[in-house]
Amino acid sequence: MTRGVVAALATLVIVAETLAPVATIAASFTLDERRMQEAVEFGERSVTQEAFGDEWRVKNAAGHVAMVMTPFHRLALAARQSAFRKDPLKPRERERILKEQRDRLVFWVQLKGPREDFARFYAPRLVAGARQIEPAFAQNERTPGRGDDGKFVAHCVYAFPTKALTETSTVVLLVRDADGRDVTTFPVDLASMR
Repeated sequence: MTRGVVAALATLVIVAETLAPVATIAASFTLDERRMQEAVEFGERSVTQEAFGDEWRVKNAAGHVAMVMTPFHRLALAARQSAFRKDPLKPRERERILKEQRDRLVFWVQLKGPREDFARFYAPRLVAGARQIEPAFAQNERTPGRGDDGKFVAHCVYAFPTKALTETSTVVLLVRDADGRDVTTFPVDLASMR
């Protein structure tokens, strides 16, 4: 082999190694056995990290927060909680968690408002390009507590079907009030999450 061919091959290897992690970063709507084990190990190791979950947290200018619960994140979170209890996550629990979330992208959303019932009739939508996806499940907290800033904080859960999404989609979670006015939005790049 000539020096030029060796240099070209070395460059290809470096480029492939550089790009390989990017391909595994995108959100996965289903996890194979290897990815399940990765999620569990990630969650167990995270007990020493205060910043766990930053990868899946989206905070907007209004101070509202959405946690994107991909199957990887949900399983890692369960493994983290189990590790804190010093009780490893059992295979049966893994299967139950993933079964509950099958074919759904779930958002745990923290919204702030002026009255105790402010979030009661909120209606979420997931916007993916020109499509507006209705939730498969929506639960708005009816009696939120007060946050540090004196505003009420409602914890809501929204689940959307994944059939119209890809694992690298960029979507927007849109929350509207009972009159159809936009309350808040969360841009979400699924390609940046596991």
